[in-house]
Amino acid sequence: MNTTQRWCRRLASLSILSIFLTAPWAQAQVPYERILNAADEPNNWLTYNGGYMSQRYSLLDQISQDNVADLELKWVLQNQVFGAWQSNPIIVDGIMYVTERPNSVMAVDAVTGRVFWKYVHTPSERSRVCCGANNRGVAVLDDKVYMGTLDARLVALDRVNGQPLWDVEVGDVNLAYSVTMAPLAVKDKIMVGVGGGEFGIRGYVAAFDAETGALAWKTYTIPGPGEPGHDSWEGDDWEHGGAPVWITGSFDPELNLTYWGVGNPGPDWNAGQRPGDNLYSDSVIALNADSGELEWHFQFTPNDGYDYDSVQVPVLADIEWRGEPRKLMMWANRNGYFYVLDRTDGEFLEGKPYVKVNWSSGLDANGRPIPTPQPEGMPTYPGNQGGTNWYPPSFSPRTELFYFSAWENYATIYRAEESEYVPGQAFLGGGFSVLAPSPGAPTIGIGRTNPINNWTDEVGYAALKAMDPQTGEAVWSYNQFDVSDSGMLTTASDLLFTGGREGYFHAIDARSGELLWNVNLGGQIVMAPVTYMVDGVQYVSVISGNGLSTFALRN
Repeated sequence: MNTTQRWCRRLASLSILSIFLTAPWAQAQVPYERILNAADEPNNWLTYNGGYMSQRYSLLDQISQDNVADLELKWVLQNQVFGAWQSNPIIVDGIMYVTERPNSVMAVDAVTGRVFWKYVHTPSERSRVCCGANNRGVAVLDDKVYMGTLDARLVALDRVNGQPLWDVEVGDVNLAYSVTMAPLAVKDKIMVGVGGGEFGIRGYVAAFDAETGALAWKTYTIPGPGEPGHDSWEGDDWEHGGAPVWITGSFDPELNLTYWGVGNPGPDWNAGQRPGDNLYSDSVIALNADSGELEWHFQFTPNDGYDYDSVQVPVLADIEWRGEPRKLMMWANRNGYFYVLDRTDGEFLEGKPYVKVNWSSGLDANGRPIPTPQPEGMPTYPGNQGGTNWYPPSFSPRTELFYFSAWENYATIYRAEESEYVPGQAFLGGGFSVLAPSPGAPTIGIGRTNPINNWTDEVGYAALKAMDPQTGEAVWSYNQFDVSDSGMLTTASDLLFTGGREGYFHAIDARSGELLWNVNLGGQIVMAPVTYMVDGVQYVSVISGNGLSTFALRN
């Protein structure tokens, strides 16, 4: 590129940024009150799950069951970094904020896809993550955008021009701490949890002052000596017991509680090396938003030997529960059970399997699983990826159904071995192999026939499930050919938007499960769609492979 070309490109960039800076909507603030009342402005998507209740439900209804077939592609933003793109866009007054791997933030025109500015953070070469250089998004508050980084830092950017304002350490990168979640902005604090459960960290959730970056509080997910629950660990196992928090939590402003899903204990697959329940791994914890004090917990999988991280999104709803108004938490857990809890105190209300489960024969009256360990070399259901995983579910207040992707008929064979902790190194305690069929092999379990080669597929397939929390049973299921990592979005027109590994983006009747429209975007869909409105036009955006595609109705 010659000097003239470089100057032309620079002038063009400055021109685009100048348009952005002078636009009135670029100057709008996003105070806490706006996020608190996000349901009152469905034209925006102000936090990771659309609102503090994490329902991923939108009041927008311009796109309806009658016209969804008229959706057309309006623009595509290509990811400039190879690898799975798991970011969740935030939309504020016509501007979209979206991250790229490993740690870039872009401000994008939500109508045209034009990029206004881009901030690039290069993680330290010492950073280590177990499962890809993933970043799932940002938080916005007042005039700032916040991003966690793979080298365990929290960065605050000017929302208008993308310039860094402060950059603080969340965890020690030398010990393999990381941040892959989208932060959660609550009141005057920015909250993040840490990853690193496969590297022998001691997990925690931390809150930072939104204006200065000063640490406000830190709550460990593994209790230390003298703290309640410490006796659930033996000896010094707690010091490197994992229990990471790597998916964005939820918040109940009336109770002033934030809710966080906690990941696996370490070493990962050798439960015998760390006797006890290993609190608060594989749990949901309720923390006071102001102090970080632990108010209550519920553990889904004590002494987990299957990698059943409980980092699914806590979905909150205020509905009538069997004739009585209750503040509920709904949770499709990786361990294969669907739970309903009272979120005021963690009381177990219901739990039922939603996929094939053989590691447990059921749940007792308090929701504790009844273990049925499988003999060595025999398959365990669900597999190590779980019956579902981190991808966000949805709850529709209209249908009162809970929607999520499940991996049906998926199993793993585990092996355990002693593992020695080495700072910054993998701390796994064994390994696993996915139960995979060979052509002509006997049918095991449910199975299904692959129409391509006519042999039974035991690896698994996706079943999009609509669960009735009143019964814990599926009202309907929509099966996809491959397993799915896609999240969910529901709208006031009773539409459900989701996707799958094979690249299809679906619009489904949220009441019946009938497919109404789909399109193949050519790449795996890993994150949930979002919807927003600009100038009276409703848009739906979804990431497929290395592209972010945005749809609206034909003009």
